[in-house]
Amino acid sequence: MAGCAKRCKRAVVKFVVSVHKLLTGTLIKDKADDDLEMTMVCHRPEGLHQLEALTNFSKQELQVLYRGFKNECPSGIVSEETFKQIYSQFFPHGDASAYAHYLFNAFDSAQTGSIKFEDFVTALSILLRGSITEKLQWTFNLYDINRDGYINKEKMDKNRDGVVTLDEFILSCQEDDNIMRSLQLFENVI
Repeated sequence: MAGCAKRCKRAVVKFVVSVHKLLTGTLIKDKADDDLEMTMVCHRPEGLHQLEALTNFSKQELQVLYRGFKNECPSGIVSEETFKQIYSQFFPHGDASAYAHYLFNAFDSAQTGSIKFEDFVTALSILLRGSITEKLQWTFNLYDINRDGYINKEKMDKNRDGVVTLDEFILSCQEDDNIMRSLQLFENVI
C-alpha cells in the first residue's frame, strides 16, 4: 500500500513539474518581445470576453496565451499526435508518449479528439490559478483513465475498497505536504 501511494504521489509531482516545464518553455519570452508582439496580435479567439469570465486570466494574458498556442498550432486545433510531438520536445530522453496521451485526454475534456484553445486555457486556468480542490479534481481526472469516477489501483484507497474516489484522492493529497507544495509551483508562472 505504501509503495502504491508513493508512486501515485510521485506521479502527481511529475505531472505538476511537466506542465510547469511545458509552460515555461513555450510561454515565457523577454518582456520587450512581449510588448512588441502584443501590438501585432491579429488572431483572437472568438468569445474573448467569455473566456475572460470563465477563466482566471486577464484579456492581455489570454492574448499572450493565444499567440503561444497559435505559434505551436497554427490551425488552432491540436491533435493528439501534434500534442505528443510538442510534449516530447520537453522530454527528449525516453518515451513520454504514454503520459502525453493521458495528459492530452485530460485537456480534451469534451473527448473530441482534439484540443482547442478554449480547452487549453480552461485547463491552464485551473492548474495555474484554480483552488486546491479544483487542481486536485483536474489531476484526479487525469488519472481516471476510463472516466468511471475512480482510480482503479490501491493508490490512496482510504477505505480499502479497491478503488480511489475523488474524495479519497483530494483528502490524501491535502494531507501530503509535498503534493500541496507542488501544486503551488504554478501560481506565479504567468
